[in-house]
Amino acid sequence: MTRAQFKAKTAARLALGAIFFVFGLNGFLHFLPMPAPTGVAATFMGGMAATGYFFPLLKGTEVLAGLLLLGNRYVPLALTVLAPIVLNIVLFHVFVAPAGLVLPLVIVALGVYLAYTERAVFAPMLRAKSDEAVPPSARVDGHAAAAA
Repeated sequence: MTRAQFKAKTAARLALGAIFFVFGLNGFLHFLPMPAPTGVAATFMGGMAATGYFFPLLKGTEVLAGLLLLGNRYVPLALTVLAPIVLNIVLFHVFVAPAGLVLPLVIVALGVYLAYTERAVFAPMLRAKSDEAVPPSARVDGHAAAAA
């Protein structure tokens, strides 16, 4: 990895970590003024708030994953945990509140870039078939032996 690539990866990780840490913490402390949602967005947000657990779980997850990214600890795990949150944020802004789509697109770009830089870690998760289906006695050098 070149010095420029290292700097870009670090900048993306810190930016994404800061976004999730700050906005997650804002869910608890309300230090950033947020406009009240209207229309379908208000109905959607009201439904999630009415559960009583969803927003604390969501914001707590954002804070913890943001801290992991900021601390450069378990980055692939943090990206994996944040992926469905990012998807929901983007889809919310595409279908319900399109005016706020810029930041979610930045978040997607940062997440995709970081996932790309960690692609070696994600590669085993993307295999179509697991070696675990083969009993350990039938493996050769950690891989399934070819059928005779």
